This record gives sequence, structure tokens and C-alpha cells, in this order.
Amino acid sequence: MSVVNESRSSFGQLASPSEAFFGIRTLFYACTPNETSYQDLEDVPPIINRASPFFFSLIFLEVIVLILKGKKSRLPRYNDTFSSLAAGLVSQLPLLFGRSIEIAAYVWVYDNFCVFALPWNSPWTWVLTMLGVDLGYYWVHRFAHEINFMWAGHQTHHSSEEYNLTTALRQGLFQRYSSWVFYLPMALFIPPSMFSIHIQLNILYQFWIHTETIGTLGPLEYVLNTPSHHRVHHGVNRYCIDKNYAGVLIIWDRMFGTFEAERKEDEVVYGLTHQLNSWNPVYTQTSQWINIFSRAWNIKGLSNKLYCLVKGPGWEPGKPRLGLIEDIPDVGLRIWEYLILQMFKSLGFITIRFNQCHCEASKKILP
Repeated sequence: MSVVNESRSSFGQLASPSEAFFGIRTLFYACTPNETSYQDLEDVPPIINRASPFFFSLIFLEVIVLILKGKKSRLPRYNDTFSSLAAGLVSQLPLLFGRSIEIAAYVWVYDNFCVFALPWNSPWTWVLTMLGVDLGYYWVHRFAHEINFMWAGHQTHHSSEEYNLTTALRQGLFQRYSSWVFYLPMALFIPPSMFSIHIQLNILYQFWIHTETIGTLGPLEYVLNTPSHHRVHHGVNRYCIDKNYAGVLIIWDRMFGTFEAERKEDEVVYGLTHQLNSWNPVYTQTSQWINIFSRAWNIKGLSNKLYCLVKGPGWEPGKPRLGLIEDIPDVGLRIWEYLILQMFKSLGFITIRFNQCHCEASKKILP
């Protein structure tokens, strides 16, 4: 049984203010080992499912803040919000038929290959599991951007051209089928109940960082993944590509060389490098798979066909594994630069048309 399971048995019904307060705190990983330690896997509550009221409460609060700040252009659009909610619902469909593959695989490895089981009720086990899950998530997330078949499951989350709390709910159906492998080493010594609660807390923490209403958080920016850091991750500006993979702790990006701070002078543009231009929830989930198989079918050479799956989304024959940053469309142009560029293009077109008309008129006049 959980240390606090008896005192919190009706958490799902939010029977008291203290239970509601606990639910809010889970969104920020602001809970103690005593509150979130369970002996048996069956005792671990589905805190992600029970957090739904808090998701929508914060989304409503975000809308109010945007209105008060006079940023109505940043309000969630109905079609984009619907697309995000639909993607989130679709991503949960496999759970209707049984336990998640992450938990099922973890339990199997723990039951058959556990070397030494750490005590489930130790604060040190709690801290170690928190760090292990977060480090595992860093590599899951990084590989999901650097390996094309994993990106096919993750690109759904990045497909919104907006950045607000509804974007956090836009999840991929296929990502769970490749992420589970990265956590299996922990099953050699971490009890499944401890892993289960932390994998949920890690996901919950990442909800509130999907917002533009929060600027920077001072010294916390050096340690935690924050809205500022995650805005960079969702950007398609060249300086944002393949940066800031952290779940909770940004220290992993600082350690492994993938950190990039937000630049105030270069406004972040969100979405994909080649936007989907579709609200279709099925296409949102499958577009990259269609792209992968189309490229693999048309490209020459068996090895190149395989590379379409295991190298980066930007890879092409003769290019590095992750492609070239120069191939990323430059969205960093300021609006006035864009207008000037378009003006010169228009003048060039007018000049060409004038010369063509002049030549045609000369031919008619001259014998």
C-alpha cells in the first residue's frame, strides 16, 4: 500500500481542498516522496487521467491572462484546439485495450532480470527514480527528433503552428511504441510502482511549460525546463532546431550540448519546418509515415531506403545523418525585411513583363 493511499483514496473525486491542492501540485512535480510512494503497482493512481480538470482550468486561466494582456491574436483558435484535443484522444486509444507498453515491458524485465530491488519507501529511491526517468526522457526525446521512424510518432506534437496549453495535449499515437526501450535499464533495480508514478509526474510537469504567458523564471532557468526553454524547442527558427529536449531538468541539455536560450530579438515561429496545413486528426498522426514510405519507395539503393527510417528527418544521400541546417527554411526574417524582399521581387517581375511587352511591340512596329 501507499504511505498515504488510505488518506487519499478518493483523490479522483477531489473530495477535499487538500486533495485538489495535491492534484495541482503534481503538475509542477511539487510533491514529496511520502505522498507519492507506493508498494504495489496496482496502488499507483492514474494521476494523468485525474489531472484533466486542472488542464482545462489552466487553459481557461491562460485565455484570461492573454485577454488582459491585450494579446487576443495569441488566443487559441478553435480549429487548432480541436486538432490538439483530437490528437490527444487518439493517442490514448491503445490504453483501452490494456496496460501501456512502457509499464508492461518494464514489469516483465523487473520480474525476470532484476539484479537488486531498491526499497520502494526510501526517499533516496524516489530521488534516484526521478533523475533516472528524466534522463531517460531526455534520450527518448532526442532520438525522437534524430531518428525518422521515431520522429514519425513525435511530429504530431510539433505540428501546431501555435504555442499554448492546448498544444501540450497534442500527442502522437505511435510514440509510445518506441519510447519504452529507453527506460528498461531502470527495471534492473527500481520497483515498477516507483517508475509508474514518476513517468506520470514527468509528463504532467511538461504541461504548464507550453505557454507564452510566462517569461523567464530567473535562477530557475539554469536548472529547470521552463516555458522559455521549451518555446525554443518548439521553434522552427534555425537556432531552435534540435535544441532543449529536457523533460523536467534542463541540466541534461547543458551537459550534452543541446541547450539554446531563447532570443528576444528573434521571435520564435512554431510548427514544423514544412507545415502540414491540415486540421485532419488522422493526417496529423500519419503524415510523416506517408512521407517516409514515399521517400523510401522512390529513392535508389536498399541501404538508402533503410536510412530513410533510421537517419534524421532532414537526411538525404550525400548529407550528414541529421541533414544540413542550411536546408531549414529561414523563418528569422523580420516583417520589414520580408516586405522589402517581396517588393524587389514584384519590381523584378514588373521589369521583366515590361521588357517582354516592349519587345513584342517592337516586333509589331518593325517590318
